[in-house]
Amino acid sequence: MGLRAYIAKRIVYTLILLFLVLTLNFIIFEATPGNPLEAYIARVAQSGRKDIQEIIDRMRELWGLNKPLHEKYIIYIKNMLTFNFGYSYLAGHEDVSALILGRLPNTLLLLGISSVLAVILGTIFGVLAAYKRGKPFDTTMVMMSLLTYALPTFWIGMILQGIFAFQLKILPVQGYEPIPPPKEPIAYILGRIYYLILPCLTLFLFTYGGYVLLARAATLENITEDYVITAKAKGLKDRTILFKHVLKNASLPIITNAALTFASILGGAIITETVFSYAGIGTLIYESILLHDTPVMQAFFYITALCTIVANFIADLLYGVIDPRIKYG
Repeated sequence: MGLRAYIAKRIVYTLILLFLVLTLNFIIFEATPGNPLEAYIARVAQSGRKDIQEIIDRMRELWGLNKPLHEKYIIYIKNMLTFNFGYSYLAGHEDVSALILGRLPNTLLLLGISSVLAVILGTIFGVLAAYKRGKPFDTTMVMMSLLTYALPTFWIGMILQGIFAFQLKILPVQGYEPIPPPKEPIAYILGRIYYLILPCLTLFLFTYGGYVLLARAATLENITEDYVITAKAKGLKDRTILFKHVLKNASLPIITNAALTFASILGGAIITETVFSYAGIGTLIYESILLHDTPVMQAFFYITALCTIVANFIADLLYGVIDPRIKYG
């Protein structure tokens, strides 16, 4: 099977999987006990707003809440595929897409920096640990990776807050930007970095250990292959052999794991963002779960699943580029 036929086959499988995910997402929220809309109406009624009925009618029309189940399902599929997520139960006048887009840059910045650093540094340390297997460096890397990987993120975050925010008082304990934000661009960027250090460090410590262990295991499987012996016989440097030859052949599981990591970036680090009161997607979905904001949760789960499916599709295509031994079939 050629590359074009493989891509076409994968696209068909991806569309089927997306349809199944949408259906499961619909069933989960339909089976959830209680009526989130009624709870929202009760909260808004207490606030004294005068446009309650307008909001209710708009929601019912958009989501077909008064229609039979099969019609609601069709409306739901149409809304999800067109990214028309409706209006939040927490703020009936605000579009869910606007809520997500408003928090998205903060989460991309936080998760992007921590994930990239974790992948790069974790892979490098893992390859070096495999090269020095059995030596103190290898033992130290494995122990540190297991320790940070096993600790819960909220505990890591609270420890870092206790050390750097409360004891040393050199970093902020919460927030995502200075208040009020500086008007000068350089000062604003430095302020954002200042508030990013602790949450980024928390996620980095929690994530990088997995890449160290994965890269170490994958490297150990390839480091004794015949091509490595041949490369050494040709007089190539150890660094060249490790990072140009061994790592390339050992990178397939790392690519898969990295794809899943970046796919979940929209989900944010719910616990970390909550600990640091960071205004990202994580805190948005946390608030939505607490207050049963169904439209936001449906949109969140759908986007996260969509990113995961697309990331796996891209990873499958990259396999053949990274490793020519793989044949599409």
